[in-house]
Amino acid sequence: MEELAGLAGITVRTLRFYRERKLIPPPRREGRIAWYDDHHLARLRTIAALLNRGHTLTGIAELAEALDHGRDVADVLGVADPTEEEPVRLTPEELAARFEGEVTPENLAAALDLGYLGTDGDEIVHISRRLLDVSSALVREGIPLAEVLKAGARVREHVDAMAEMFAELVLRHTTEDDLQRLRPLARSVVEAELSLALDRRLRKPDQRID
Repeated sequence: MEELAGLAGITVRTLRFYRERKLIPPPRREGRIAWYDDHHLARLRTIAALLNRGHTLTGIAELAEALDHGRDVADVLGVADPTEEEPVRLTPEELAARFEGEVTPENLAAALDLGYLGTDGDEIVHISRRLLDVSSALVREGIPLAEVLKAGARVREHVDAMAEMFAELVLRHTTEDDLQRLRPLARSVVEAELSLALDRRLRKPDQRID
């Protein structure tokens, strides 16, 4: 316990408090010996990063309890309802390999804050294979993961507004059941408008259309 606390930069008293609050899973026991591993250290570092971002211990404890005691990962990540996105399960090593050198406690906390990541036992769950593939591709192109996550937060604000606008439009003229059926139309509009916006952005200034 003292070794784990030292590596995490906390006191043994704080570590005991986290155990009592069920913020970390119990150690593996062999007789009277309790063994902690890299997963415990990763959890402690993530807790520290979440606290630095303003999350409360109560909120962190609720998430940890949900994930460690069998609550469905899709429900924890907010994708229990029908979705076109495919969650991806990864080991910590597989996640680190996708974002070599970029999987820091701060980036993990940001991804958790966005709802991109959750944990299920020893596995990490990403909410969307497409977002995982795109973000790892951007990092391979030399864009820092922290900047990718910041951009993701900005995109989230805009797409939430667009989804709300489309839902209001559909529900004004149809029913709730039609919203799921018509969602491909909303996706096509967004993809087309983004393509046109990129065209405008890539034109030379003297060729840009106002």
